[in-house]
Amino acid sequence: MSHFVLPPAAPTVLDVAGGGLFPIRRVFCVGRNYAAHAREMGGNPDREPPFFFTKPADAISSAPTIPYPPATRDLHHEGELVVAIGAGGADIAQERALDHVFGYTVGVDLTRRDLQSALRKEGRPWDMAKGFDFAGPCGILRPAADIGHPSKGAITLSVNGVQKQAGDLADMVWSVPEIVAILSGLVALAPGDLIFTGTPEGVGPLARGDRVEVRAAGIGGHVFTLR
Repeated sequence: MSHFVLPPAAPTVLDVAGGGLFPIRRVFCVGRNYAAHAREMGGNPDREPPFFFTKPADAISSAPTIPYPPATRDLHHEGELVVAIGAGGADIAQERALDHVFGYTVGVDLTRRDLQSALRKEGRPWDMAKGFDFAGPCGILRPAADIGHPSKGAITLSVNGVQKQAGDLADMVWSVPEIVAILSGLVALAPGDLIFTGTPEGVGPLARGDRVEVRAAGIGGHVFTLR
């Protein structure tokens, strides 16, 4: 009989509003999905095909306090709407994409910006700039059955009570149905997948001791402190 040669890792989960746990399988992220943010990062704000990168599933955390990561002196915040996939599929039609969404939360795509910039200049992958431990703080997951599918409304991020990022979900270059449809043409989506949908302008540095709060209208918020 086959057996595990090591104890299997405990699944990474998010709390679900109303009860229950959502097990996380994979984490996909959309790059430069707000035109103003594309400009501030030196990119093209036009409606070009979206690009994706990933984070490890165990980079997701809902802990109220997380450590400042090693190997950086320029950690940046990127507040985002996060989509949780409840029904898998490949080549999902855009008009049916929302049927595959379990719910929504907010998250922060923490980025070691100095490392990312150095790797980009060398033409090397920047996985380690995005995929480190605790690199994806997330809030409680709200089922679409309860809140619907928010497509507009404010999304903000504050540091120590001072607003740093402000946008509207309606400003996304690629909408949630479009993102789900396009991504499912690249990989077969599965229950438990998360999609970070991009960040509005105003990304910037964080320091130890900072209190970060990200919020989205109709979804709620998440607060954490860096130690």
